[in-house]
Amino acid sequence: MTGTPHRIVIVGGGAGGLELATALGDKYGDAGAVRVTLVDRSRTHIWKPLLHAIAAGSLRRSQHELNYLAQAHWHHFHYRLGEMTGLDRVRKVIKLAPVIDDEGREVNPESELGYDTLIVAVGSVTNDFGTPGAKEHAVPLETPEQATRFNRRMVNACLRAQHQHTPIEPGQLHVAIIGAGATGTELAAELHHTAREIIAYGLDKIDPEHDLKIVLIEAADRILPALPERISQATLKLLTDLGVEVRTRARVAEVLADGIKLADGQLIPSELVVWAAGVRAPDFLKEIDGLETNRINQLVVRPTLQTSRDDDVFALGDCAACAIPGYENNVPPRAQAAHQEAEFLLAQIEKRLAGQPLDEFRYRDLGSLVSLGKYSAVGNLMGSLVGKSFLIEGYFARFMYRSLYKMHEAALYGRGRTLLSLLSGSTRPTPTVKLH
Repeated sequence: MTGTPHRIVIVGGGAGGLELATALGDKYGDAGAVRVTLVDRSRTHIWKPLLHAIAAGSLRRSQHELNYLAQAHWHHFHYRLGEMTGLDRVRKVIKLAPVIDDEGREVNPESELGYDTLIVAVGSVTNDFGTPGAKEHAVPLETPEQATRFNRRMVNACLRAQHQHTPIEPGQLHVAIIGAGATGTELAAELHHTAREIIAYGLDKIDPEHDLKIVLIEAADRILPALPERISQATLKLLTDLGVEVRTRARVAEVLADGIKLADGQLIPSELVVWAAGVRAPDFLKEIDGLETNRINQLVVRPTLQTSRDDDVFALGDCAACAIPGYENNVPPRAQAAHQEAEFLLAQIEKRLAGQPLDEFRYRDLGSLVSLGKYSAVGNLMGSLVGKSFLIEGYFARFMYRSLYKMHEAALYGRGRTLLSLLSGSTRPTPTVKLH
């Protein structure tokens, strides 16, 4: 290739987008024939399945943050701080909103960025289904900032209860988690431990067995409804043994300032409410410049991961609606799917640059794992990994869950460095100066 570099723009630095930008930068960044740019509205990346642990306080955010600017420098791609708001497919440009800092000063002006190949990997946001009060009173867990905000509110609630002059009121130290998918279930188990750890630091006015309560609410007839029933039953037993109150077939009608109102009229008092039920793609994608989207704003893609109406626009991860041949459902919104799609698109881009026909993506379900904090983990392994599905629990399941994160780290830092950090306990690479 000669002349002007082929411009690859990746919007979204989540698991799939950042892995792809890193791999493309390593492959093409030094050659000059391809220019890879990653656009994200944040300055740092954290693997999204860790957010429940940040919210619970069992994981320090700073120990797992990756700075986009540093990663771009190390792996020969470009990083652009900004949020995509629009698309002009005729001119082949994306539109970026201005970036304003905490003091109201403009960091980056409103701008446009040209592309030859566009890859949309903006992930998903919480879907509250328009439930009254959800936006005002419930904390979602979409970003590290929201997870940190919840943790701060939880600690403040404990401090408030310790120092108030009146008795602790019913519901004052209750946490209601709406949605018993992986995030909600993992958070419930993690909070059972961390809330008691907080109280152990001298907050003697609080009786954790009497004053603390965690309620997990699910509209379906069982928790973890998207996973095999064996995992659901094993997880339910562990949660109930811990004392977590689990309510299934319970639809939330309204989120109040001091609790939740169910559709049957029941009131569940709670000082803290987490919304972890349902996801959708960001609103700005809905029919963006004529591209086809579904009812939850996902971009409809062909098996090549190209959008259905534009060969130059690809999508991956939670924001992509990719059908699985022979099944009614699309590729699920999981980290393993984004990882597989990023690996697939790396080869697709090579074929595209060479003018060769593109392949079709085939999703491989390797099973599902749910971390239950210090207590346990449950899951199933299946597909090409073991030939059939079987249930795993305990230490082996925890090891497999941790290995998923190590796979993500290997894609970002390299297998050698990841293995070295695992053996030696050393930390991931960090810039010599603070960049965020």
